[in-house]
Amino acid sequence: MTYCNQLKSAVLQVKQENFEELALQVFHFQAEQNPVYAQYLSYLDVNLSEINNIYQIPFLPIQFFKYHRVIAANAPTQFVFESSGTTGQQTSKHYINDLPFYEQISRQIFEYKYGNLSDFVVLALLPSYLERNTSSLVYMVQNFIEKTYSEQSGFYLNNTEDLIQKLKNLKEENAQKKILLIGVTFALLDLVEKYKNLLPTLNTNLIVMETGGMKGRKKELLREEIHKILKNGFGLDKIHSEYGMTELLSQAYSDGDGIFETPNSMKILLREINDPFAYNQKQGAINVIDLANIDSCSFIETQDLGTFNAQNNTFQVIGRIDNSDIRGCNLLFV
Repeated sequence: MTYCNQLKSAVLQVKQENFEELALQVFHFQAEQNPVYAQYLSYLDVNLSEINNIYQIPFLPIQFFKYHRVIAANAPTQFVFESSGTTGQQTSKHYINDLPFYEQISRQIFEYKYGNLSDFVVLALLPSYLERNTSSLVYMVQNFIEKTYSEQSGFYLNNTEDLIQKLKNLKEENAQKKILLIGVTFALLDLVEKYKNLLPTLNTNLIVMETGGMKGRKKELLREEIHKILKNGFGLDKIHSEYGMTELLSQAYSDGDGIFETPNSMKILLREINDPFAYNQKQGAINVIDLANIDSCSFIETQDLGTFNAQNNTFQVIGRIDNSDIRGCNLLFV
């Protein structure tokens, strides 16, 4: 087994108590093997031997995924995930060396939070993502659908009447399986607007999960406003959320109120907005350590703003840094 594969095996088994030790191993591996990250560290005049805790690790600005091939030097590319962007906007590209690992880690994260996929029917309402074949979200959800081993699971583009009929059928069958309706936010809002009188009668065993994403299709709303509309529209007490992006192979999930739990492979650090090398314990710009990014870079400086609760290891996204690009995973503007 190569050292890279040893690291991946360790990531699949990582716990909170050994996260920092593994993160430092991953850092030194990527500082040597990833040319883009190595050059970035050299510009910062980083002495690798002096990096002995995660707060000393320089994080790669997320914009590098737009203009550089962020991948280990000798790693062949199996696939390229690409962000959606808007017309004329440069998109981010995540060069993937090991698709089976992405499938494994994303399933593991989901099942740790929600239980076995074989206990679910997964219905995916992801129109803007399905219109292209390079979305990491679509790839992940396709894998989830396959692992439900259910003919009832499937994607929906603009055929919302078929989706409603599917929900009706599942209720009439009184299926014991949980139903996950995972959807891009504007599509879920459209669904509620069109079927607001019907949806509350179809919510048996239903989990509704928004993945973010307005992309100029509707007026931008605060997450709280969106969740209120969706809760009323579906007749549910809670709306779940997924925090993920093209540049990350791990996902964080919220089972209500936009409070995200980090999986074992992810850690959130909050930096000062005006000083990327200073940290704030409670509120600031979000840095993500994603150990699943073994073949690219695990230390990502995002453009999201957030808060962090160290007591239960949860975070919230509260906005975007001024003048940063609108992202599909973002719902909040300050």
